[in-house]
Amino acid sequence: MNGSENNKVLAELLFPDITETVEYYEELYPQRRLEQGARVTRFAPSPTGFLHFGNLFTCLASYKTAKESGGVFYVRVEDTDQKRKVDGAVEIMLKGLETFGITADEGVTGDGTETGDYGPYYQTKRKQIYRTYAKSLTERGFAYPCFCTQEELDEIRAAQENESTKGYWGKWARCRDLEIGEIKKNIAAGKKWTLRLKSPGKPGGKCVLGDVIKGKIEMPENMQDIVILKSDGIPTYHFAHVIDDHLMHTTHVIRGDEWLPSTSIHLQLFSLLGFKAPKYAHIAPIMKEENGGKRKLSKRKDPEMAVSYYDKEGYPKDSVIEYMLTLANSDFEDWRRANKDAPAGSFPFNLKKMSVSGALFDIIKLADVSKNVISKMSAGHVFELSYNWAEKYSPQLAALYEKDFQYAQAILNIDRENKNPRKDIAKWADIKDYISYMYDETFAPSYELCANATPELAVSVLEKYKDIVDTADDKETWFEKIKDLCPKCGCTPNVKEFKKNPTAYKGHVGDVSTIIRVALTGRTNTPDLYYITALLGNNRVLARLKKALEYYKCS
Repeated sequence: MNGSENNKVLAELLFPDITETVEYYEELYPQRRLEQGARVTRFAPSPTGFLHFGNLFTCLASYKTAKESGGVFYVRVEDTDQKRKVDGAVEIMLKGLETFGITADEGVTGDGTETGDYGPYYQTKRKQIYRTYAKSLTERGFAYPCFCTQEELDEIRAAQENESTKGYWGKWARCRDLEIGEIKKNIAAGKKWTLRLKSPGKPGGKCVLGDVIKGKIEMPENMQDIVILKSDGIPTYHFAHVIDDHLMHTTHVIRGDEWLPSTSIHLQLFSLLGFKAPKYAHIAPIMKEENGGKRKLSKRKDPEMAVSYYDKEGYPKDSVIEYMLTLANSDFEDWRRANKDAPAGSFPFNLKKMSVSGALFDIIKLADVSKNVISKMSAGHVFELSYNWAEKYSPQLAALYEKDFQYAQAILNIDRENKNPRKDIAKWADIKDYISYMYDETFAPSYELCANATPELAVSVLEKYKDIVDTADDKETWFEKIKDLCPKCGCTPNVKEFKKNPTAYKGHVGDVSTIIRVALTGRTNTPDLYYITALLGNNRVLARLKKALEYYKCS
């Protein structure tokens, strides 16, 4: 028999159960009917861990790439490594994505079911497909069975200690050229085998990748006779994902750049299988400053690496998405300044504008972005989101809200829904402290003053103010009362006048307001004092004024 006939005999010997052909699957999964330029991307998690910030960041890039081109974003579960499988991991990851508004068009869903015409979307359900393509490679002379035991593979590694190129290739590939007769004997003897790729790669050969993010990359072509089917017939990641991306018609593979060293293998497999390779976009890892240098954001060191961190802290999903867009595209912030009220989802995301070297994570920047996002929300929306969060993570805050929902929303509406809303809240976890002085059970008096406000001046102000305060006053009447109070306490209602002649006065209207603010809230900086006073009500205001007065008298 010639080589071609031997290959066909070998293929039948290894895969007697495979009756379908590759042509069958090519017809079963036809080209998608999409508009020209539409991109098909995917999230392909393995059920071995949980969603982290890097996953979320990469998924956002994949999702926006697909959706903004009128394409498809799907979920495929790469679950061939059953030994490391964590039950429920995929469902948790997908629900995490949905929390941030990333929902797949097809594939595996958050409840573990599947939807779409290109499934199954679990790799363990696609075993026959992979074996069909493995049989085809064998028939064409690009795959062969390897009977090497683990001990023999260890011997090869030991013998290669001083070799520049290690692995199962060339003279080290002991089973590459086995005669068909010897293969039959091994199989008849019950020897286990893996299927290896018969790589056409040569020493010095080059592989060129046109990466969407990193540009042209030249790397050594693959020479390794890698395993493509394990001894149990389950494919390796390299083999399975190439077939899946082809049959599911993935146009863009967007993934972390830790996969770059394997890309030559993947491109070789696409070529040998007769497939057109998708475009690759390798995303650099998110970095973090430390001790004057930079390092990768770490699952072990950095709590913010876990996506669950943002839920527990109470960062709104819109804040996290907006922050990720600042990391993803350098022109996002310019766009935001020009489109202050536009939803972040309308930003024209571009893969080519992603950082080549890795974006820098900054928790302070995240807080600033989130403060801006929350400041634009209505009081009702802030209340709804923060109450939902509090029910899960802060029973104390939930209990405060439940005393009087209308009162809670009124507090959150102070200095909100105007042209220049305050930006005090970065996350829902901030709210309990932010509103604590509005409830007697959480109010923590503090009578420390600032600027020109002294205990002596405080006594004078509070003694007079307690006799005229009326929380039913409108804002203009309330402020006029404070201004009228100033001369009686040796202060001026005019700040500019005080600055011109500071020795003539004990303070100005701002100092008088500060004394009242500290007495009522325990703070020198709060939202609008009038609305705080009005919400607290006469009884509570008078009680706090009297308590503060007693303190300053004893100072």
